[in-house]
Amino acid sequence: MVTTPEKKKEEIKDSADNADAIVEQIAAGGSIVAPTVEKKAQEDVASTKRVKKNRRQISKGQAHVQCTYNNTIVLISDLNGNALAWSSSGKLGFKGAKKSTPFAASQVVKDVVEKIRKYGVSELEVYIKGVGGGREGAIRALAGNGFDLSTIRDLTPIPHNGCRARRPRRV
Repeated sequence: MVTTPEKKKEEIKDSADNADAIVEQIAAGGSIVAPTVEKKAQEDVASTKRVKKNRRQISKGQAHVQCTYNNTIVLISDLNGNALAWSSSGKLGFKGAKKSTPFAASQVVKDVVEKIRKYGVSELEVYIKGVGGGREGAIRALAGNGFDLSTIRDLTPIPHNGCRARRPRRV
């Protein structure tokens, strides 16, 4: 870096002015911290403000509903299968046989819908799995909460005479 004699004189003058300001500040009972350092600290604080994370807006998603005899689980994801929100009847506090009821399924859907409002999902593909009592209740609740259900697919696994069936219950 090449410095001309004129620049050198300006630098010396500036440093002398800073020294005079520091001496006056000490005499007045102030701190020894140079004013340039204080300004830099204020600039650093101003520049480190948190930038709000941009929420991704998703118009179309998938609803995966798993209904068993013991529980109902609802998961909402984007079209790639990345989960946005989920809930289950057990998580909401239903106990025992009440977890697989249509009412519990509707409450689960209501809970999930509150969580995904921020994503702006309006259309859903529904994939339902299982034979529990919450199947119909979950689908009705999804439709009732303002979603357009484009497809409803049943993914319940069906054995092709695989393992021997369990003995029937005596009720």
